Amino acid sequence: MLNTETADQPVLRRYRIKNSLPDSLTVLREVRELVLALQGESYLTASADELRWHRDTVQVKLYVGEKFRWARLRNGNLGDGLLTRAGYREKLYRNQPFQPQDWSRLQERVLREAENQGYPFATVRLDSAQLHEADIEGRVLLERGPVIVFDSLQIIGSSTIRKRFLTKYLQIYPEQPFSQQRVEEAARRLRQLPYLQLKAEPEVRFARGRARVYLLLEDRTANQFDAIVGILPNPTPGLGQKRVQLTGDVTIALRNIKGGGKGLGLQWRKTDVNSQQLDAQYAHPTFFGTPLELGGTFNLYRQSTPQNGFQTLRPRLQITYPTARSGRISFFTEWRSSRLLGDASYASLTVLPENIDSRFTSYGLDYTWTSLDDSYFPRSGVLASGQASVGSKIISKNTELNETLYDSLPLRSTQVSAGTRLERYTRIGRGGVLLTRLRGEALFNQRLFLNDLFRIGGLSTLRGFNELNFYTSQYAVGTAEYRQFTSADAYLFAFIDQGYLRRDIETETSTNAPTGLGVGLSFRTGAGQFQFVYALGRDNQQKLALNSGKIHFGITSRF
Repeated sequence: MLNTETADQPVLRRYRIKNSLPDSLTVLREVRELVLALQGESYLTASADELRWHRDTVQVKLYVGEKFRWARLRNGNLGDGLLTRAGYREKLYRNQPFQPQDWSRLQERVLREAENQGYPFATVRLDSAQLHEADIEGRVLLERGPVIVFDSLQIIGSSTIRKRFLTKYLQIYPEQPFSQQRVEEAARRLRQLPYLQLKAEPEVRFARGRARVYLLLEDRTANQFDAIVGILPNPTPGLGQKRVQLTGDVTIALRNIKGGGKGLGLQWRKTDVNSQQLDAQYAHPTFFGTPLELGGTFNLYRQSTPQNGFQTLRPRLQITYPTARSGRISFFTEWRSSRLLGDASYASLTVLPENIDSRFTSYGLDYTWTSLDDSYFPRSGVLASGQASVGSKIISKNTELNETLYDSLPLRSTQVSAGTRLERYTRIGRGGVLLTRLRGEALFNQRLFLNDLFRIGGLSTLRGFNELNFYTSQYAVGTAEYRQFTSADAYLFAFIDQGYLRRDIETETSTNAPTGLGVGLSFRTGAGQFQFVYALGRDNQQKLALNSGKIHFGITSRF
C-alpha cells in the first residue's frame, strides 16, 4: 500500500504498481524500481521514506517531490563544431525537464568526439551549477587533458603481412591525432580480409603523448586451387558421342601476394561439350595510399554449337571502398561485347537468329555486407549484397545476315540490370547449421536475345541440373540447406533449391520453376578439401528420376 501526498497521486497513475507480490524481497525490488523510474523522469528527490510491515501487508511512505528542469545549459569552453557534432543544441536544455540519462548521453557524445580528435583522457563536467528551487542552470565544461598522437602499428604473431600495407589499409599513420574510432574500425576492417585472422581485439598502449596499436594477427591459408569434375548424362548423344559427358572447373586464386594484400584469380570451366568459360580477376588494395581498392575482372564465354554459336567478352573495372561497418561498396564500369561465330547458313535466314551481335557499356554500384563468423565454414551470421547498373546497348549488323532483317529493330536502347544475394547461417543444436539463401538477378531491355541472358544452373546456383543449363532474363533461387558438422572443417549436408525463371526475348516468353534436391559431404584430406554432391532436378522438361541425377566431386586445396 502506497501512502503519498494528494498532489503526487496523478503522477503515480502513469506507473503500473502491483498490489500483490509473492514475498518481501520482491516488494523491496518493486519499490526500488519505482523510485529509480521517478528519478529518471526528472523527480530527482523522489524517495521511499518509510516501510511499515504488518503480517502480509506493507505500507510505503513515498515522496515524489518536484520535477526538476533545465533553466539553461550554456557552452563553457567547447568549440562550436565539437558541440554540434555531439548533438548539443541550447534550446534542448532551456526550460526542459532535467533527465539524468539525457545529461549522461551528452557527456558520452562529447567525450566520444574528444577522443577521436586526439584527447582520449578528456573529462566532462557541469560547471557553475546553480539551483533555483527546481530549476538547474550551469555550463558544460571539457577538460581535454594531454594531446595524444599515433605512434605506430605493432604486429604480434606469425603473420607475414606488411606493416606498410596495414598502415595504409587501416589509415592509422604516425603523428596523426589519436582516434578511438579508427582503432575500433581497424578490427572490423581486418575481419574483412580472408587471408588474416585477428586473434584478439586491438590493444592500445599510451606513453609520452603517443599511442601504439598492437595487433595480434595470424595468417590464414587463403590461396586456393580447385579442380572439380562433373559426370553428367548426355540426354541427346550425337554421332560418335558418349552417353556420359565430363565437365570441368579449375580455379586458381592467389591472395595477399608478397604480404601486400594484392589478389589474382583465374578460373576455367567446361560446362558441356560445346561451351567453355574463362574468368580472370585482379585486386590492388590501398591504391595510391588510400583505403580504396582498384580491381578488374575479365570474362570470356564461347559456345561453339554448329548453329547459333557465339563468343562474349566482358571486361570490368571497379573501385571498392571497405567501410568500417563490415561492408564493401564498389563503383564499376563494364564493357560487354558479343559476336556470332561465322556460319554459312546465316545468309539463308528469313528471321533474326536467337543470338545477335551487340555491345553494351554500363555503369553501376555494388554493395556487400557481412557478419559471418568464418569466411570458409560459417556457422552463424548474415551476408547481404546488392548490385545495380544501367547503360547503353548497341546492336551491330552482321554482314552474314540479310540487312533487311534489322529494319524493325531499334539498334540503340537503354538496358538496366539488378541483382541481390541474401544468406543467413543459424546454429541448430550441437554441430548443426541451417543455411537459408536467396539469390536473384533481373535484366530489362526492349529487345533481348539469347546471348544477352544470364546463365544459371549447376553446382554453384541450381543443383540437380547441368552447368549453366538455363538462359534467363529474370530469376530467383531460394535454398534451404542443413549442415551437420562432424569436425571444424567436415560436414554432411542435405539441401533443396527452388527456382523461378523467366525468359523474355525477341522470339520467346516463358517461365519455369525448377527444383533441385540432394545430399553431399565435405571433409579435409591430405590433398585439400574434398566435396561430393549427388542431386536430382525437376522442371518443365525434366522429371525427378534417379537416372537423371547429377554427381559432382572435387578437391579444393588451400596453401
